[in-house]
Amino acid sequence: MSVRKIVYAPASELEKVCTEVSVYNKKLHRLIDDMIDTMYAADGVGLAAPQIGITERIAVVDVDDEHGCIELINPIIISFSGEQIGPEGCLSIPDVFGDVKRHMDIKVQANDRYGKTFIIDAEGFQARAIQHEIDHLNGILFTTKVIRYYEKGEFER
Repeated sequence: MSVRKIVYAPASELEKVCTEVSVYNKKLHRLIDDMIDTMYAADGVGLAAPQIGITERIAVVDVDDEHGCIELINPIIISFSGEQIGPEGCLSIPDVFGDVKRHMDIKVQANDRYGKTFIIDAEGFQARAIQHEIDHLNGILFTTKVIRYYEKGEFER
């Protein structure tokens, strides 16, 4: 396991729709482990594969709750409800924060590192983080959804 270099905007990888993962093997497991190490080293709550230069549908999220680190391969939001507006930032766009509108509750179908399909119900901050990472997999940066940017020093992580 190792920490990978984070790709920063405006890198083209960050605006590409990622390809689906079809091979579940040790190489994929190492990549996911590296993504987790990279996310933690950068003090992030989520990381998508394009943020380390890999344009595949892989994301990890850990909002420091009872779910721990969630590994999402080929995630799809299958239902959603409610609305929330809250602050977001991005490891690929350092020192930029803004309010973004997201769904309050989501149900996501994804595969684990072994290819097994699972469903997760997420709400609040966890739902926000997962939606942010799924946007990355679709080539969408949070800055395209910002309602209001924070001034320097206005938002502390």
